[in-house]
Amino acid sequence: MNVRTRSSAIIGAVCLVASLAFTTASADEPAAPRQAPKVALKEVTTAKNPSAGAAGPDGSVWIAERAGTVRVLGDQGLGDPVLDITAETTTDGERGLLGITFDKEFAHFYISFTNLEGTSTVDEFAVRDGKIQPDTRRTVLTQTQPYSNHNGGDIKFGPDGYLYIAFGDGGSGGDPHGNGQNLDTLLGKMVRIDPSGGEPYAIPSDNPFVGDPNAKGEIWAYGLRNPWRFSFDAGTGDLLIGDVGQSAWEEIDWAPANSGGGENYGWSQMEGSHPFRGGTEPANHVPPVHEYDRNGLGCSVTGGYVYRGEAIPDLQGQYVFSDYCDGTVRALQLENGEVTGVSDLGVNGGEVVSFVQGGNGELYVLDIGGTVSRIDPA
Repeated sequence: MNVRTRSSAIIGAVCLVASLAFTTASADEPAAPRQAPKVALKEVTTAKNPSAGAAGPDGSVWIAERAGTVRVLGDQGLGDPVLDITAETTTDGERGLLGITFDKEFAHFYISFTNLEGTSTVDEFAVRDGKIQPDTRRTVLTQTQPYSNHNGGDIKFGPDGYLYIAFGDGGSGGDPHGNGQNLDTLLGKMVRIDPSGGEPYAIPSDNPFVGDPNAKGEIWAYGLRNPWRFSFDAGTGDLLIGDVGQSAWEEIDWAPANSGGGENYGWSQMEGSHPFRGGTEPANHVPPVHEYDRNGLGCSVTGGYVYRGEAIPDLQGQYVFSDYCDGTVRALQLENGEVTGVSDLGVNGGEVVSFVQGGNGELYVLDIGGTVSRIDPA
């Protein structure tokens, strides 16, 4: 398993270039892709810098706006904010409200944001009758950040019922503090905790580094640069991570549902499947299932979801993703963790900062400029 991320331009870095070349890290001769499914992007609403989203109670879709508001998508667009923390966060660099999620029972709502000091913070709220209970708010976890970029910030519950949190390497460039390979920090890691099992949380006993005096027990996987967006396949439970690259390679990493964790995605010894600045490939390095270079317009991969909706049968089982700078929506055909084809879906989502998977499996595309679109059959 292995991951890498770079600042999405929503989040800071701007990359200019011109055309997107994709290569598959695993196969010498990638299988000929099937004909791309015919899809269209239907604008369903606009928001102020939408940054993340989540499936909510009763089939609703909740949208986070980077400055600190959360609103619910309805037939008439987005409603009034159901949560507003704009006085508590900052949007300099790559900061802001970066992730939202519910537990499986929709009994608790979680937000991931950077506070006024730039510290990554995950807070929890109880939910009753589909509504956030502000007086139940509590802080679950915090992580100081040395720089304003590479915060990561995505949060999701896995099929195992535990909360996963993605942290970038701390920022700047080239991982100057060596956080990616350092197991004594949560930076550059995928974290797995049980927020309901302790105060403020419990560490699952089967986390891979539990009992290791030289490692943080919360760590699930490491060697990540900026895992800006990750997801679990609703059909298989597999984990997919879009990790933003430093300057040459964008990558997508895959881990099977039965993984015991502990994957080393290589950063900062590796950028994708390539040694970074003379780095040595770790013996336990898990290379990406897919990578593409920066010779074109792409500069910052935006991870998405394996499509499990019903509206587009030809897209079933394919991993949908994009790039913040390129905006083209693409899909990977996967077979047991191997990429067998790459499709250009023929639509462009703009400055794609995130995808949202509705409760019915349909996918939404968030353009940081404001447009919220649904992927529909053409």
